[in-house]
Amino acid sequence: MAKNNGVLKAIATRSAKRAPMELHDQIEVNAESGLSCDAHRKPGRAQVTIVSAEKWTEACDALGADLPWTFRRANLLVSGIPLEPDVGARLSIGDVTLEVTMETDPCGRMDEQHAGLRRALEINARCGVRCRIVQGGTIKAGGAVTWLLPGDPNTH
Repeated sequence: MAKNNGVLKAIATRSAKRAPMELHDQIEVNAESGLSCDAHRKPGRAQVTIVSAEKWTEACDALGADLPWTFRRANLLVSGIPLEPDVGARLSIGDVTLEVTMETDPCGRMDEQHAGLRRALEINARCGVRCRIVQGGTIKAGGAVTWLLPGDPNTH
């Protein structure tokens, strides 16, 4: 039984540390190596970063700017689902299961993207969350995003 449903609006990776973000319609997700095509492919607590479209809009409104979500440099943009840094919570995107490990702290790179962006993202978990991959698979833009309740049979 899911507690909320949303949608995966977009997927992005970068081929190197400071490389531009590249958009994908779908991507392979592997628990051992992370997102295919991403420079940060490794196991660990920060394999995938997720930002909420609604919170991104709040940050942009605070700046009085209409910025592309890829300025945040996150991997996934979700909408219609509350995205809070609830450590240990799990969500599914298609057949993939992710576990929230921490809130993402905005770095100085945000101000390189747009002056004041770092501060705008510090409020109300606007910068999103970091996750580890529990169950791999393929995710597609437009796919359902669902928080899993403890004991849910889909919680791997």
